Amino acid sequence: MSQPIRTPLKLKNGDFCTVTAGTHAGKSGTVHDVHTSKTGHITITVEQSNGVRFKTLGKNVEVRKE
Repeated sequence: MSQPIRTPLKLKNGDFCTVTAGTHAGKSGTVHDVHTSKTGHITITVEQSNGVRFKTLGKNVEVRKE
């Protein structure tokens, strides 16, 4: 069975995003360190306004305007 091809999200460093799913749901911050793994999953680091950083999957975030 073949895997569906993922279309890359338009995430880039400096974007403001809100996490909509996963462990960090409800948190928001600035996108840093966008990385695509060998399997095609996008991982990002989100830095909150208080300086706390966390990693999450790109599929769990929604880019929005500040």
